[in-house]
Amino acid sequence: MNGGLKIGELARRAGVTAKAIRFYERKRVLPPAKRAANRYRLYDDDAVGMLYFVKQATGLGLTLAEIKEIIAIRRGGRPPCAHVHRLLRDKALELDRKLKDLLELRRRIRQSLTAWKHRSVAAAAVCPHIETPAGRGLRKGREV
Repeated sequence: MNGGLKIGELARRAGVTAKAIRFYERKRVLPPAKRAANRYRLYDDDAVGMLYFVKQATGLGLTLAEIKEIIAIRRGGRPPCAHVHRLLRDKALELDRKLKDLLELRRRIRQSLTAWKHRSVAAAAVCPHIETPAGRGLRKGREV
C-alpha cells in the first residue's frame, strides 16, 4: 500500500466520499493524514474503522461535536460506551418529546382541515381558516 491508503481508496472502503473525509479532518473528527512526498494524504487501516464509526454514529443522530468527544474519550484510553449510552438515551428522550409535539401539531392541522369544510369565508386579516381556531366560531354547523 506504499505506506497507507490514499483518500480515494479509504473513501471506497469506508463507504463515504473523499469530500467527507476532508471535512472530518478539518473538523478534527479524524486526525490529520500523513502526507506522502507528493503531498497526497495517506491513511492507516484504522481510519476505515474510525470512518465507519463516524458514519454509524451520525446515522444515530449524534453530532460531530459529540462524536469528537467520544473519540477523545477513546483516544484517552478509556472505553466510551457508558458515555455513548447516556448520549443515546438522552437523544431518545428528546425524540420522544419532539414526536409528542409533532403528533399534537398534526392533530391540530387535521382538526383545522376538518373545520375548513364547515366554515364560510369571512373577513380576516389574511386567512380566516388560520385565524379562527378549529372548533371555534361554529354553532350548530354554521359560522357565528
